[in-house]
Amino acid sequence: MVTYRDALRRVVPPGPHAIGAASVASCLLLTVVAVKVPWAPLPRVVVAAAGLVATGAVWFRDRWPIAVTAVGAGAYALSGNPGPLLIGLFSGAGTRLNPRFAALAAIGVAGFLAQQWVDGGGFGTDALLSATAATAAVLVAGGYTATRRELTGSLRERAERAEAERHLRDEQAKAAERGRIAREMHDVLAHKVTLISLHAGGLEVNPGAESARVEREAALIRATAQEALEELRKIVGVLRAGHDDGFPDLGRLVESWRSAGNAVTLHGDLGTMPPATARAAYRLVQEGLTNAHRHAAGAPVTVSVTGSPEDGVTITVVNERSLRPAAGPSGGRAGLVGLEERFRLIGGTVRSAPGDAGGWRLEGRLPWDASTRDTHDQDAAGG
Repeated sequence: MVTYRDALRRVVPPGPHAIGAASVASCLLLTVVAVKVPWAPLPRVVVAAAGLVATGAVWFRDRWPIAVTAVGAGAYALSGNPGPLLIGLFSGAGTRLNPRFAALAAIGVAGFLAQQWVDGGGFGTDALLSATAATAAVLVAGGYTATRRELTGSLRERAERAEAERHLRDEQAKAAERGRIAREMHDVLAHKVTLISLHAGGLEVNPGAESARVEREAALIRATAQEALEELRKIVGVLRAGHDDGFPDLGRLVESWRSAGNAVTLHGDLGTMPPATARAAYRLVQEGLTNAHRHAAGAPVTVSVTGSPEDGVTITVVNERSLRPAAGPSGGRAGLVGLEERFRLIGGTVRSAPGDAGGWRLEGRLPWDASTRDTHDQDAAGG
């Protein structure tokens, strides 16, 4: 289906040079006819010279319309060729009434009357009326054409601007989606790879461990890797489908860290929270546990989740001070920055600061139903 915008794009008006060439060619043809017929009682040399001069002047109709119209009026009186006069009047008529319009009208009437005077030796009231009517008709036609051209150009410009804005919104939506994918991938991979590293580190520092323990740790590594792949597939599926039917299991997340030998205490759960709120809370706990292991390996961690529709949701991850060196490099603040952005988009806040006992405290606050705010922001980002 062809839309109005598409139709506007397909309207390609001829360029000014093409119109100028056609105008000159038509006037030249009329000059030849005026010489052969002839159209004026004057000698053919005068008819030809006047026609050729006026024909050459037509090329400059857009730059000097009044001068071209005056030359055309004189040529019409001398040669009987009305082409240059008509083209001058038509081209000079703009979209507004102004002194130039009045000058063109006066020159046009004078040119038509001068031709009547040269051809018949005088003119009467009928000639005056016909000259006025002819001049008015040409000027009105020229003004209408100029107005239509201006309107079409404005509509085409608006269509092109709307297309550019739509393209910009599409690019912004794509960038936002890529950022969302990156945050999801970081959350999943940072958590799972940390667990795998933790299990592998346990085997590395105990090379003489019993085969049963080696088998158990290897099974945990394999299971954790499979879970990472499953979560990555789920993220891709959610991004394609646009919704998530699953519900994050906070207890399972904490249990995975306990199985890796970490002392993690959980108070509360996601319970009946809306899915968007629960997912954000889950990601905060995931980021907090990963950072606690990275910066305070072996330190006890306490996870608390409280909330109600009236008070909103508060999630805290607090780790005590660790006496062991950090488990790995800091990795920058990419995860925390992404988490702060995630919470900001759904109307929440994230605070990260040292705890009272020398450890670290990560706290997030969310409205109870973040899905409404999340949908609104996605619609705003998509235009």
